[in-house]
Amino acid sequence: MSEKDFEEKLREVEQFEINNDTSIIDLINSLKNTGFNAKRLALACEIYNEMINNTDCVKFFGLAGALVPVGLQRIIFDFLKEGFIDVLVTTGANLTHDLAEALGYHHLQGNINIDDIDDKDLHCKDINRIYDVFMPNKVYEGIEDFISKLNISDNQMPVSSFLKFLGDKLPKTSHSILRICAEKEIPIFCPAFTDSGLAMQLGFHHQNMNLNHFKDMLDMVNLAWDAKNAGICIVGGGVPKNFIMQSLQFCPTSATYAIQITMDRPEPGGLSGASLREAISWGKVNEKAKYSTVISDATITLPLIFWYLKKMQEKNKD
Repeated sequence: MSEKDFEEKLREVEQFEINNDTSIIDLINSLKNTGFNAKRLALACEIYNEMINNTDCVKFFGLAGALVPVGLQRIIFDFLKEGFIDVLVTTGANLTHDLAEALGYHHLQGNINIDDIDDKDLHCKDINRIYDVFMPNKVYEGIEDFISKLNISDNQMPVSSFLKFLGDKLPKTSHSILRICAEKEIPIFCPAFTDSGLAMQLGFHHQNMNLNHFKDMLDMVNLAWDAKNAGICIVGGGVPKNFIMQSLQFCPTSATYAIQITMDRPEPGGLSGASLREAISWGKVNEKAKYSTVISDATITLPLIFWYLKKMQEKNKD
């Protein structure tokens, strides 16, 4: 590119303001004309909105990290309720904590000054810490009581089928991810299900169970294969990211839209920090795809994206 062509592509950074009339749509539109991760957040919002408006797009959502314990259960619930997610891939930990909240247990806020926390004292008091969020051991006891009483008719069903079965057993009044997915027939895949407190309780009390992980793998590939357009939103990376990406890798159509929210770096070679550009080399993301990686804490970014999408959908209906 010549110096002249390069200069013609440049434009002024917007020194935006927030006033009494500024909406979330106004804010995101202003961030689009800035730089750094603010600009990438605005681009991610635009891409996700296009995914929603494309009726041929299957929206795959990968969710890792302790997002339910920190208070984002309702945000994920609303993503699902509003139809912003077609296929959910998550960790057993998020599902364990979702079940706890659905059964009436709660995660607790703690001291923001982590240095003042005595973890030995917490252990003596049967309290578990997730950074500055806490969960008493009695929560696991409540989950165990619930799981032990389940009447499970098929011991070899796929994990996704068991998660739907579980969601159907939860109170209709809860804002449970498991429940809303069961209600709306949204498949939940949990490829590392045994790596969770929920699965351990299930294994302890239903020792004849041998849930079928391979059936889930094949079902996921079929969903990706049949998608005319695939859109992905990856929160945190990990196993959920790979489960989605490996399915797209072997399909005729790679991801048309791709969003990633992560705090990890690409230099160590780990998947959670791997760039979406890198995924193009594997055939997981299309070379002409619209994509944005936002280096940010998902507990901040994800609510902003949902807020923007919600308001954009309301605007489109007017």
